[in-house]
Amino acid sequence: MTAELVRGQNHTLPQTRLEIRVSAGTPVVAGATLGDERGTVRGIEWIAHPGSPQLPGLEVSQQAAADHRLAVDLEALPTGAHRVTVLLALPVGVGGPVRFGAVPAPFVALTGLDGTEIASFTLTDLDAESAVSALELYRRQDVWKVRAVGQGYAGGLAAMLADQGVTEPAALAGTIQEAVTRGLARSVAPPPPRTPEGDRVRHATGSADHRPTAPPPAPEPPEPLTDPAATGPAHTTQPHTTPGPAAAGPSAAGTSAGGPIDYAHPRRQHAAPPSPPPTAPPAQPGQPAQPVAGDATGWSMDERLYNQIWGMFEDLARAVAAYRSAVDFAESRMGQELDRALSDPRNRIGGAGDRAREAARAKRDELTSRAREALDRDLAQLAAEAAVVEPALPAAYAGWGNPVWHAHRVPMEIPMALRIGDLHLPERTDLRIPLLVRLPLERGIWVDSGRAASEAAALMDTDRLRRLAMETAVAHAARLLAVYPPGEFAVHVIDPAGSAAGPLAPLVEAGVLAGPPAAGPGGVASVLAHLTRRVDLVQMAVRARAADSLPPDLDTGEQLLVVNDFPHGFDDRAVTQLRYLADEGPAVGVHLLMVADREEASAYGPVLDPLWRSLLRITPVADSHLADPWVGHAWTYEPLTVPPGSRVLEQVLAAVAEARRAAGR
Repeated sequence: MTAELVRGQNHTLPQTRLEIRVSAGTPVVAGATLGDERGTVRGIEWIAHPGSPQLPGLEVSQQAAADHRLAVDLEALPTGAHRVTVLLALPVGVGGPVRFGAVPAPFVALTGLDGTEIASFTLTDLDAESAVSALELYRRQDVWKVRAVGQGYAGGLAAMLADQGVTEPAALAGTIQEAVTRGLARSVAPPPPRTPEGDRVRHATGSADHRPTAPPPAPEPPEPLTDPAATGPAHTTQPHTTPGPAAAGPSAAGTSAGGPIDYAHPRRQHAAPPSPPPTAPPAQPGQPAQPVAGDATGWSMDERLYNQIWGMFEDLARAVAAYRSAVDFAESRMGQELDRALSDPRNRIGGAGDRAREAARAKRDELTSRAREALDRDLAQLAAEAAVVEPALPAAYAGWGNPVWHAHRVPMEIPMALRIGDLHLPERTDLRIPLLVRLPLERGIWVDSGRAASEAAALMDTDRLRRLAMETAVAHAARLLAVYPPGEFAVHVIDPAGSAAGPLAPLVEAGVLAGPPAAGPGGVASVLAHLTRRVDLVQMAVRARAADSLPPDLDTGEQLLVVNDFPHGFDDRAVTQLRYLADEGPAVGVHLLMVADREEASAYGPVLDPLWRSLLRITPVADSHLADPWVGHAWTYEPLTVPPGSRVLEQVLAAVAEARRAAGR
């Protein structure tokens, strides 16, 4: 069955000897580059083009043509080649079209040597670009896959080669175009229109009938932002400016109040003029606007949505920072004016002093009112954006109340991030920004079950708070199980006193745990020894570059250890092992999810301080504990909760168990 890809989607290749067929409707230049593990082209000897059409394992056409057939043998590629990028470009200086927006959308198909089609991709939404990276064949963990790229370049072939890391790209582009010009007389004329009978119909417009129902996962995506609780929210691909009165969030992009909502974030990078992706058609008159989900050409929908969410986070942070700065300035200015007015003894008697006070307060109120109007305008735009983005989120980014979870199917590849809660500020508490953490997890998570964690926790019964904390941990474990492919994520549980039997029931009854919850000193020691051994063996294999030497019984999938009521049931050796897993585990796929009250662990003294600092602290109730060093905000974290009476958690775990049985795991 043919996989009809959309931009950013991937598909596993069943064989290594392939043919790439290009149909463009007009003569185009076809070539290919080889890249190393980082995607860098090491030299011109790794580029196949009409002037040099053959490389080991790769052959391209020697002329511009409307149809091309490129031969690829992935096993015969040069040593160190991990990526093959298929390039298309329009010939220059021959009187033909100069941009892809003026020609039919190119169609690329990947087939076996027998002609069986494996995957196809229609390059839609091209405009001013005269060169485009069409497909990418890449190797990941010794498995070859194909990715639909569709990255356009308005700067033409030279810009595309420069992006591949080629030295002197302009000179090489000139050489290629010269070779094309010499052979242009032999170009193949456009084929006659295809008929519906006997041939597959091309979908040049990316119709909804062949669009996936959910955004595909993105392998090895860029990192435009990081976890705000870990290193601050301001790690973007563009440098930040210091918020000030003029930095008023989304309205600074030029959107006026009452006009159409512009969802494009100007700080997002793009290689070509932005255009709406296939899944976001322009709004029709009388219909609500649709989310753009970013504007980076060539990014997958998963990456676009991730970038959009963090763009919303940035805009909210900037808008509130600008408002608070304006209010502080108004208060400071009023104080200065009052000091100046009252420093004159003549104003201390009669009505002069009262008039000075009234004038200063009036100016303060005017400045504050104007700042609030700007903030309300920005918040209204962000709320409108959130209203259309939230329903469009895939399961990994969605809350438990989103209907997407009811139709969730366990994916074949992990997404780039997972939602673990919401963030909001007191200026508008109903405007929630999803808190996303990258996958695989880069640090463990600590669910604080202490009553001193927040004001809401202090008012709650201790037993209820601990149960709620464990239920939060179980829900996060279920989300992780649901977004990983079958058998690639295992959950271990340590419950020393067996006090979490109730909250753990969904995981136990679904049969998705790696083993029964470990209880007592013996159970604690056994699980910690098992995971410590795994970390040691994988570390040694990585250092020795001998992954094949791992024992056959070792599970190489990601591992999550859920620990309840730490440090109860832990002796000094167990505490040392837990610290070791927290420090060394994430790099080799072992992660911690701890439920603990730090106050109860104080008996261990400062020995546990490094452990707490290494974990991302969240709470089972709302709490404003996530500090933002970028603009100084204290963000309120709101945990994800299952709607009352909903069985979505059990349904998701049942789907995970069924997927494992189907995969024989």
